[in-house]
Amino acid sequence: MILQLDETNLIRASNYLATRDEALQKVLEHLGPPPLWARPTGFSTLIHIILEQQVSLASANAAFHKLLRCCPSLTPESFLALSDESLSTIGFSRQKIRYTRLLAEALLSGTLQLDQLNVMDDETASAHLQRLKGIGAWTADIYLMECLLRPDILPKGDIALLEAFRDLKGLEKRPEHPQLIEATAHWRPWRSVGVRMLWQHYLDARGRPLILHPPLTDS
Repeated sequence: MILQLDETNLIRASNYLATRDEALQKVLEHLGPPPLWARPTGFSTLIHIILEQQVSLASANAAFHKLLRCCPSLTPESFLALSDESLSTIGFSRQKIRYTRLLAEALLSGTLQLDQLNVMDDETASAHLQRLKGIGAWTADIYLMECLLRPDILPKGDIALLEAFRDLKGLEKRPEHPQLIEATAHWRPWRSVGVRMLWQHYLDARGRPLILHPPLTDS
């Protein structure tokens, strides 16, 4: 059975990581355990995550809520019924219009089957998602972390994560992903919890509330 994060093991893992990493110990002492930041599985959330690619959380949230006002029952069918002009007005870039249409079409054709991810290991689930253009490593990682609640994910290229790590470790610049993998090896098998603790620090350092899910850029 594939382990998922929940409120109980999140707290246990936070305490464990605090004994393994001085920086995370400081975060825990100052802020307590991080939020679970769970998100629903499915098409709607994947659309939201694609909107979050390379933009601020506020911008992505604004576009997503506009989409929901236009399409309260957001399904692949209802999404494909929207015109490119409508999506552009909502806030979708030309590239993201293409990516999200490909996602909707893949779900309708069965090329992508999100319910199958539940029984796949992390590597297989990530590869299944990344077969679709527009879903790269970061998007797949965030889906695994926040929707499937996998406990040992280190999202590639997450700016908030990298900036928080740089700050807490006193580094001159943000690490590259291979460096981050090496530097967090001692967080296994709870890297998803370590990431949440860093997001928590990132928000606190900027005086931001612990919103539904954390910031994905520092813009």
